[in-house]
Amino acid sequence: MKRAEVIKLVISCSVPLAVGFGGSFFTGSLDWYQALAKPAFNPPSWAFAPVWTALYLLMGISAFLVWGKEPADAAVKVALACFVLQLVFNALWTPIFFGARQPLIAFGDIILLWLAIAATIICFYRVNKLSAILLVPYIIWVSFAAVLNAAICMLNQ
Repeated sequence: MKRAEVIKLVISCSVPLAVGFGGSFFTGSLDWYQALAKPAFNPPSWAFAPVWTALYLLMGISAFLVWGKEPADAAVKVALACFVLQLVFNALWTPIFFGARQPLIAFGDIILLWLAIAATIICFYRVNKLSAILLVPYIIWVSFAAVLNAAICMLNQ
């Protein structure tokens, strides 16, 4: 792998990891979250960090595979724009849910996130099939997270 490719890979993985790490500043005290009624299928708190770290790394590798294609190609530009859009919705969820303590608004954000991930998968598939496949665990986890978010909303009305 050439030095320029290594740099692109590091940047591609660092950006999603930074988004995730940035969100951790908004969790603050988890007392509020711990006090919420949660469904029986709520994972233990320790599970979230390793799952998200793995997903952010897969996202980064996926973006790297697309970024490595001809950058002037319109399909690459659209795919990377979708990727950035889903990162924005991803970055917003934690401050909305934990920082503002607004699970219902966070649920709206996670629906937009899911749609943005789906669009990213479609666009990435057109550029590099493996890049799209690498995002499948992400959309599955976000689907689960959306159901969990909805359940927390319903249980804490």
